[in-house]
Amino acid sequence: MPSTTDGAGAPVPQRLLAAATRLFAEQGYDRTSVQEIVEAAGVTKGALYHYFGSKDDLLHEVYARVLRVQMERLEVFAGADEPVEKRLRAAAADVVVTTIDNLDDASIFFRSMHHLSPEKNKQVRAERRRYHERFRALVEEGQREGVFSTATPADLVVDYHFGSVHHLSTWYRPGGPLSPQEVADHLADLLLRALRP
Repeated sequence: MPSTTDGAGAPVPQRLLAAATRLFAEQGYDRTSVQEIVEAAGVTKGALYHYFGSKDDLLHEVYARVLRVQMERLEVFAGADEPVEKRLRAAAADVVVTTIDNLDDASIFFRSMHHLSPEKNKQVRAERRRYHERFRALVEEGQREGVFSTATPADLVVDYHFGSVHHLSTWYRPGGPLSPQEVADHLADLLLRALRP
């Protein structure tokens, strides 16, 4: 996506996404109009449709940008030259921190995913499945090596952890008693304890 600006500083696509994210978080996806988004971003409808084909595309991108970052980071952790237990713990903690760092995006998405077109919904599910499969491969690697217990199937282990991650937007509040890293460390430790032989 080209990053052109219109003289107001930030690239137009970034401004549109920032405005959409704020409005979707404040008033909900279904109650936010395209007109409100372009006014908040300080651009025209033509600019929005130049970068995003629809409001649906904006909703998809709100989530997709976070998932792209998480996938890139997971690949780094998974491919590191370290014991599988250390790689899995780092990946498990990282997805918590990056989700908390993008809590509005995660909250919007899980609250509004049903508004996506069937095609976009299918695309998002495929992207999430790729991420979960890469994460599951770490669990399976540790199970094959005897580092992790095989008592619980790897799929259930992954669902257990990501259930906690997807639930963060319902209870985590910035400024609360636990920092993002502390929450991440607790959840990663719970995961590893569940996998001990």
